[in-house]
Amino acid sequence: MIDRVGAALKDFLKQESAGGIVLIAAALLALVIANTPAAGAYFGTLETKLNLSYGSFEIDKPLLLWINDGLMAIFFFLIGLEVKREVLEGQLSSWNKASLPLVAAIGGMAIPALIFVAFNWNSPESINGWAIPAATDIAFALGILSLLGPRVPVALKALLLAVAVIDDIGAITIIALFYSGELKIDMLVGAGITLAVLAIIGRLKFGSRIPYTLLTVVMWVFVLKSGVHATLAGVAAAMTVPMVARNGERLLEKMEHGLHSWVAFLIIPIFGFANAGVTLIGLSPSDLLAPLPLGIALGLLIGKQIGIFGFAYVGVKMGLATLPDRVNWKQIHGLSLLAAIGFTMSLFIGNLAFADPAQVDAVKLGVLAGSLIAALSGFFILKMALPDAPAEEVVDEPAGEPATVT
Repeated sequence: MIDRVGAALKDFLKQESAGGIVLIAAALLALVIANTPAAGAYFGTLETKLNLSYGSFEIDKPLLLWINDGLMAIFFFLIGLEVKREVLEGQLSSWNKASLPLVAAIGGMAIPALIFVAFNWNSPESINGWAIPAATDIAFALGILSLLGPRVPVALKALLLAVAVIDDIGAITIIALFYSGELKIDMLVGAGITLAVLAIIGRLKFGSRIPYTLLTVVMWVFVLKSGVHATLAGVAAAMTVPMVARNGERLLEKMEHGLHSWVAFLIIPIFGFANAGVTLIGLSPSDLLAPLPLGIALGLLIGKQIGIFGFAYVGVKMGLATLPDRVNWKQIHGLSLLAAIGFTMSLFIGNLAFADPAQVDAVKLGVLAGSLIAALSGFFILKMALPDAPAEEVVDEPAGEPATVT
């Protein structure tokens, strides 16, 4: 069991790291295009209306919202699978494992939100974006971490992953409670019935992925029309997938691994490409110093450091958590900066918080500025904090003697 979970974790980290590099490239490409003569075609394509109708039923949305509401539901389905696996068998399966990332993640969500509110307290038109800097982009963060190679301890990667998973749980809760629209009871009832059928199938441990897939699509449509954000359908559906099917197959892991490549190398890069484009021509430093982008940038950059590092330090000193073997406080500081890369989830929440294109552009500016500085700072701090030799080659020596490198 431990070997399988370890192998799954390594496979996940490997794919997400590579996916982070692809995401970076997609975001940079969007930025370049948005500041060239091709910008009109770029933004025009994203505003193209796509209509899906059957009788009186109709979904009519621009391409950008099909990406953010549709494709991202698959991303959230994968998050749901990862959360369930981590809680049942992984880094969140016991208090000893979960205590440090839980304490760190709570600080990493609360302090950035408070910093944002402090900068936007007198800007009621911007205060709805308070949750934007609370998010962490695990693909981007692991992509940067992967550039440091085998020097990175597995325990540090696992800690970053666990913090990000808890952060995702927090983001999902925030979206459900604060960024849903006017509710339509009949659609919610339809979604609830569909979820109940999924739960029954899960309890019976069906081994085929087909019923889970089809019913998840049906529930997504109901949720889309209900006023609750459609991506939450993916999370709810994922929770019904059994760890082990009746035939003994590890169904949840199979579905998780099957989705990883699609999400890491297609869905998230498409989202990044569609949402990272912001026109920088004509911007001045004063634009970044406006309350909305500045609150986001400093919420990510300063808030994550204070929240994750500060809460982790206090938690360890109070005996609530323990520092993993071969992980030191300099590395935790570097990790807190990588966790300040908010990109995907921050942009996603920004699109939910604001309808005004000018505010959405300000969100993009703050997220990109804060994430870029955090990525560079985290990389160089970890580069100095990590051992020169690959982490796996460091072996324990008897107490009182220094470790040797084989």
